[in-house]
Amino acid sequence: MSYWVAIMAPKTMTLAAILEVVAGLSLLVNKYAALMMIILMSVSINAILYHLTLDNASVIMALVLITLNIFMLYVYRNNYKGLLR
Repeated sequence: MSYWVAIMAPKTMTLAAILEVVAGLSLLVNKYAALMMIILMSVSINAILYHLTLDNASVIMALVLITLNIFMLYVYRNNYKGLLR
């Protein structure tokens, strides 16, 4: 299965959309926000890798996304101390 077939499959895009909406709502209500930041990091890494390898023209937005995600991980760094022991 090629990359484009897999990424454009309706179930893949639906899962990504649901994940992003739930994470956004979680951040708005500040409930499980630290967990959502870890989950969203995988989306950010995938976006940056995609734009670096396949679509260099729009890499700026992916860099902004990963920068904001790293900032939010830094904000919630005290919540991750148990994971990093």
